[in-house]
Amino acid sequence: MLNHFRTYRLAVTFHHDCRTLRLPAYLQDQLLRASSSIALNLAEGSGRSTAKDQLRFFHMALGSLRECQAALDLAPTSVATLAKQADLIGAHLYKLCISLESK
Repeated sequence: MLNHFRTYRLAVTFHHDCRTLRLPAYLQDQLLRASSSIALNLAEGSGRSTAKDQLRFFHMALGSLRECQAALDLAPTSVATLAKQADLIGAHLYKLCISLESK
């Protein structure tokens, strides 16, 4: 089922790509935990039966994404490709949240 959830697939790819990035240990650890949290919250939210429950988890995923974006901003080198991926996931999460808020 999750293979058909495009935002989840994007989040998994983003996490795998974050794993290849070389950062100071404190940033790398934070980025990996936050990027995994995006996918995990999307998975858990998609399994919830009510729009309110789904929205709660999708908002947590959005918060984790913002944490990733901040970690990428703090990176000592350019991470333009990952930043673009994060922006795309952000757009997907925003649209998911807006669609659930209107229900």
